[in-house]
Amino acid sequence: MDGLAIAGGFGVGAIVGVTGVGGGSLMTPLLLSVFRLSPAVAIGTDLWFAAVTKLSGSAAHARHGHVKWRITSLLLAGSVPASIMTVILMHTIGLSKGGASTLTFSLGIALLLTAVVVAFKKSWQAIGLRLEKIIPESRKPALTIASGVLLGVLVSLSSIGAGAIGATLILLIYPRLETRYIVGSDIAHAVPLTLVAGIGHATLGNVNWALLVPLLMGSIPGIWLGAQLTRRLPESVVRGLLCASLLMAGWKVIH
Repeated sequence: MDGLAIAGGFGVGAIVGVTGVGGGSLMTPLLLSVFRLSPAVAIGTDLWFAAVTKLSGSAAHARHGHVKWRITSLLLAGSVPASIMTVILMHTIGLSKGGASTLTFSLGIALLLTAVVVAFKKSWQAIGLRLEKIIPESRKPALTIASGVLLGVLVSLSSIGAGAIGATLILLIYPRLETRYIVGSDIAHAVPLTLVAGIGHATLGNVNWALLVPLLMGSIPGIWLGAQLTRRLPESVVRGLLCASLLMAGWKVIH
């Protein structure tokens, strides 16, 4: 089982290294289908996987000055309270059949949304530039906090959304922001959010710690290898394969 977990972590890490997205989107379905975890435990385990794997990336972006801390702070002002409230609600209602069904449905929706985000990656900036004409600068802080609230709920329910969906929301609100700042700010936001949500799921007993360790052991060299392959693989091919995988996983989870 440890060998399989290391291989799974390596595979997901490699995809993250190549595409920059897809960690939670692929890890949670892997935990469900290969390791046969319940939806709640798969989500909780993936949240800790995401928090640890993105920590070094966040530190690197911060060191290079690629984090817009005001944007990150506004996102966290919405996402952290939303995550805490979502976990409290999960404690209150429990994870009965109805609660588990809600988690499964949320996971499926998050996978499908991520597939759409990845598929139309190059179109979001154009949409954001059009929106910029009707959204005054004074409204952007409130919209950023609202985006954080959405991400906080989505990530806490599904473990998915802090990466690709978070970056897309930043791009829609701040379409003139350079890619390095979008990525850096998004990762800097994702680490505390997934950690808060992960702690919440840990209090519910939804983390498989024994499986998490070998997954992380595999992901570190996987991310390094993926980063090396980025220059050799056409982005359109990688994006197409990732979208197809996300669509199939999302459809399977919902049905």
